[in-house]
Order: sequence, then structure tokens, then C-alpha cells
Amino acid sequence: MIPLSVLDLAPVAEGRTPGDALRNSLDLARHAERAGYRRFWMAEHHNMVGIASAATAVALAHVAAGTETIRVGSGGIMLPNHAPLVVAEQFGTLAELHPGRIDLGLGRAPGTDQRTLRALRRGPASAEDFPQDVLELQALLGDPEPGQAIRAVPGAGTHVPIWILGSSLFGAQLAAHLGLPYAFASHFAPDALIPALEVYRERFRPSAQLERPYALACVNVIAADSDAEARRLFTTPQQSFTNLIRGTRGRMLPPIDDIEALWSPMEKQQVERMLARSFVGAPATVRTGLEAFVAETGVDEVMVASAVFDHAARVRSYALLAEAWGADAPEAARRAG
Repeated sequence: MIPLSVLDLAPVAEGRTPGDALRNSLDLARHAERAGYRRFWMAEHHNMVGIASAATAVALAHVAAGTETIRVGSGGIMLPNHAPLVVAEQFGTLAELHPGRIDLGLGRAPGTDQRTLRALRRGPASAEDFPQDVLELQALLGDPEPGQAIRAVPGAGTHVPIWILGSSLFGAQLAAHLGLPYAFASHFAPDALIPALEVYRERFRPSAQLERPYALACVNVIAADSDAEARRLFTTPQQSFTNLIRGTRGRMLPPIDDIEALWSPMEKQQVERMLARSFVGAPATVRTGLEAFVAETGVDEVMVASAVFDHAARVRSYALLAEAWGADAPEAARRAG
């Protein structure tokens, strides 16, 4: 079996605090480590009351310090929001504290709305510099050149593995051109998954970091003791995406018994399209669906997002999946870092 990994957004549940969410993230990471998951990634989002991982490097430090073997990284850092030097220093620090365990996934989107983007002191045009910023970041994390005037300290010489994240052909093309591993966000933007993977593999050029293409896809998985219970738990992300369409983002909501009463036919169609790469059910049901997904896409690794309201049920979802999948094969992913 190919490796499984975890994407955690540090969801803030209704009635809970960001502190609760971050403590839950560490608890989940510890369970994931014991269950054999390969990586534990967190993502940068701003001005969202339902997500507590805005200060992503800080959140990752919290998780890395409380675990021992699982790789910890960003899925991702939205590079247009930051100076490459600052990112190199942050992840260089993480790499010095936790050698051989840190990943740096980079995204081109802002991870927020335009007003918040201005509050971050970055303009929409900053995304146009993304390819050059990636190269600058690579150089800062690599071995210093003689006479180099600006160094990331910590950071220089750590060679933190860089990933390119994406939900369109742009990221696939850049990852292929630079010879970097590629992670596709099919958990919320599945439409371009297959074309992006094809472009990435066809155009891949070997690099010092990676000899052959390595593709990861993120999907939604909710596992429970029965198909019916898993479908009920799945109404939590369904509510979140419905509210996203309505422009009424909030904290993670508890599951409901009748999702059909919540949305209009048009909203249902939009949500189902965004959540098309979701695998929900009892362990056997989820395993069958994931096996078909891997056969269809040929991905080298699957990253799992599980937006379950109750933390214990979320931990159990990952445990049931690991048991069904046999998530004890990290060796297959070693060449990607």
C-alpha cells in the first residue's frame, strides 16, 4: 500500500477555542504517528474563525515538539504572503530543532480574502513572483555560495524538502520544471486533478532533490463503524462548504440528521462538485474507494483531510482508516523527503 498522510487545518469547533483546536492538533498528530501515517501537514489560512493554523510555523513547532518520528510540514505556506528569507528562517529553525522531519509545502494562493491580503501588507500582484520566490527560497535553504551577502540563519544548509502545492495546471508545470514533488488539493478543488498529474509527469525534469516525479493528492476521508454514521459525520464538512458558498464562514458545526433540509439544489450541486473526491463510510467502504482512486490517479501518496466535529470521532476516523489501509509503509515515500 502507498503511504497515507494527514492534513490538519486545526479546525475550531463551535463552542471551542483556537487553543482547544491546536491542542487537538497535537493529540491527532501523536495518534497519527502511532498509526503509521507518513506526514502531518498544517495549512496557512487567515481571517477564518474556524481555522487556528494561521501562524503555521508556530503551530508546526508545537506539533513537532510533541512528536518523535512523523514528518511535520506545511500544506502549505502561502508564499506570496511572505518574504522568502523569513520563511527560510522559520523552517530552517524547525529543521535545526527536528532534523530530517520537516517539509515545506508552498502555495501560490493568498489563503484569504483580498481585504485581509492588504492587511498582510501584500498585494494581489505578489503571486506573479511565485516562481522566482521559490527559487530564492531554495537558494536560502541550500548551501551558501562564497561571498553570499544574505543568509538565512538558521536555514542555510538545511535543505528542507520543498513541495509545490496546487489545484490547477500552474503548480503542476512549476513543480515539473523545478523537479519538485507535487501535492494536489483535490479535497476541495478536484476538477483539474487528472490533467495536472498528467502535465506534472510528462514535463518533469530531475533535480538535486528528486530524481523521478512524486505526486501526492489530498482527499477527504471520514471513516466510522458504519456507512450511516460516517455519512452523518460528513454533514459537518458539507455544512462548511455550503456556508462557504453563502459567504457565511464560521466555526466547525456539529453533524445534522438531514442535510437535504439545509441546502438548495444548486448549493447541493456545487458542494458535491467541490467534495467529489471524498470517501465516506465504514472501513471497508473507504478502503475500496481509496483503492479505486489510487488506481485511477497513480499517485504515490494520499493525504487525508477529515473534518469531523467531535475530536474523538476524528481521531477514530484516522485510526479506522490506518487499520483498514495498513498505513505502515513509510519507506515508499522516502525518496520524496
